[in-house]
Amino acid sequence: MNESITVNNQQRKQVVIVAMSGNMLLNFAGPADVFTNADKCLSASGSTAGYDVLIASPTMDKKVSTTTGMDMLCQYCAMEITTPIDTLIVAGNDFQALKKPEYADFYKWLTIINQNNTRRIGSVCGGAFALAEAGLLNGKKATTHWQLSDRLKKEYPLVEVNNTAFYTTDGHIYTSGGVSSGIDLALALVEEDHGKDIAIQVARKIVFYLSRPGFQVQFGNLLPVYESPNIAEKLQGWLLDNLHEQLDVTRIAEHLNMSPRNFTRVFHKQTGLPPAKFIEKMRVETARKYLENTDVALENIAEKCGLGGLVSMRRTFLRHLMTTPSDYRRAFRTSLKVSSQYSGV
Repeated sequence: MNESITVNNQQRKQVVIVAMSGNMLLNFAGPADVFTNADKCLSASGSTAGYDVLIASPTMDKKVSTTTGMDMLCQYCAMEITTPIDTLIVAGNDFQALKKPEYADFYKWLTIINQNNTRRIGSVCGGAFALAEAGLLNGKKATTHWQLSDRLKKEYPLVEVNNTAFYTTDGHIYTSGGVSSGIDLALALVEEDHGKDIAIQVARKIVFYLSRPGFQVQFGNLLPVYESPNIAEKLQGWLLDNLHEQLDVTRIAEHLNMSPRNFTRVFHKQTGLPPAKFIEKMRVETARKYLENTDVALENIAEKCGLGGLVSMRRTFLRHLMTTPSDYRRAFRTSLKVSSQYSGV
């Protein structure tokens, strides 16, 4: 690593956050607030260390449009920054602009960013696509928003995509999931630089978990997205009506007037999942809706969804969502008052 960017806890670190167009504000404002508040906490403690935070545009016109309808004029575009960058974070992405000519210089600039001139390189949400486009994620573990993970796998097969984590690290590359996950990543970087006490102070200031419970997988749908017409789509209503019963391949095949062997072959080909695994995921998805929207007792939810008893449901939730049904309900229970009888599943 070049001496110009070798840092320690007694030196100031330059953090450059590139705000891609089409962003939610939190994609770049969240990490920026973390590092800015960390700088204040360090200053208050008498430390000479700290962060200089720059929000930069990926285009020469220095303009960034957001999904809120607000246009932002940055002081810098990324390619104009000549001072040593300690931490570079690409926040969000506008897929409509991803291939536009005005982004070409930015991607060319990204290809020369490496561990020798930038200590840490990270992304928030769709920012992972920009890093992948520049080849920085080839052979690396990375994450992005759970809704974008399949797209990242398909468009950049050399990236080892993890769609469950709030953030991942692989060497000097750091990637985070959707929107608020950028705050998780920024807090982790502050803790890496200055220890847990400073990171906790920052987390308290912004009223955020230092280490959030749970995993990003909780926010996504466990079932695959499939095109119509599809055998799973044809079966969905019937399966939901019969989740409380035993659903083996023979019974489902008989419902469709198919042989068990042919049904299994067609179902796996069209959904990418064997029938048993698909049904288990459907049971968990249905149970999630009960937990989010009703006061139905856990025992009754397990029975309605065909998940067996409490022990069996707990084991299944841990396998698929990495949390228990009771913890899931506490985290995702709707704030609206609803009937204890839920019929929307």
